[in-house]
Amino acid sequence: MRAQTKIALLAGLIAAACLPAVVSAQTANRIGSLEEQAQASWRESMAHIATPSEGCFQATYPSVIWHQAACHALQPRVAPVPRFKLFNSGAAQTAGNGNDYTIQTSSLITQAVGSFPSVTGVTSEKGVGVAAYGGGGILGANEYSLQINSSFDDTTSVCKSHSGCTVWQQFVYAPDYEVQGSAAVFMQYWLIGWGSSRCPSGFGSDGEGDCYKNSAAASAPDVPATQLGNVKLTGTVTAGGNDTVVFTNGTTAYSSSGKDSVLLLASVWKVGEFNVVGNAGGSEAQFNSGSSITVKLAVTDGSTAVPSCVANSGSTGESNNLNLGSCTASGGSTPSIQFTESN
Repeated sequence: MRAQTKIALLAGLIAAACLPAVVSAQTANRIGSLEEQAQASWRESMAHIATPSEGCFQATYPSVIWHQAACHALQPRVAPVPRFKLFNSGAAQTAGNGNDYTIQTSSLITQAVGSFPSVTGVTSEKGVGVAAYGGGGILGANEYSLQINSSFDDTTSVCKSHSGCTVWQQFVYAPDYEVQGSAAVFMQYWLIGWGSSRCPSGFGSDGEGDCYKNSAAASAPDVPATQLGNVKLTGTVTAGGNDTVVFTNGTTAYSSSGKDSVLLLASVWKVGEFNVVGNAGGSEAQFNSGSSITVKLAVTDGSTAVPSCVANSGSTGESNNLNLGSCTASGGSTPSIQFTESN
């Protein structure tokens, strides 16, 4: 047998021997991709499945059933409204402290889902104090919060006869909020401009005429900022029922529900903000240089109309060090806005 023929035959035998391994690897990749899609679909489903009652609940993939979990009472840390005038208007405008996009609809929002479709270049993040807010907040490596916020321009009957009073509700995921190594999933309620009279029962005063309190909180893991692409935050309101915050990470969902009657947000909610910002106290989430994050906020408002994406209309005082890009609004079954922020 000629040498060339032997070589060709040997090459064929080697290729045949390797073929099962190649096919096996392709099959494994396909299965892995399908599993990732299934988990993503599950996370989307859990964002829309109501909890059975007031309280805290947890669900684990692939089950879509909420199971009751322990709730915790939290000592509220203030996540303040913006202080626009305290900042140098000539400085570069990074996201937060009012400089943020909001989704604005013409009909009432019943649910808002915040996610990060793309996260690139993020290798580290730390929470830093902001002088204008007294340097407060939860500071250090991987200290940030995820917030879905309503507008603070609406009033409801819970303001009673207090002139100028408005309501503001935040749906929050916050690492190390009260216990080091454990995150809290909760809602923070505000009566902005309540005035000098005593705050309603259960509310504390921020010393500036505003009243605030937290809902009960569900415990969740501290998720590193490098894994923001794996998480989703949802806020839901129900007139005459419960408002709910849901945080999903990978294959587990965590929720806390409380009565909508605390602020009656369901009767006025038409504006929503979502972003990753500092963890309380007006602090800043500081990402490493070269970070780029795509932010998406989708809502259910009984409409398929394209919403408005409005700049410089955020309601939280916390911030990050990323510069906002342009914003795109889309209609459909879940109208949404999407934008990228980077440094």
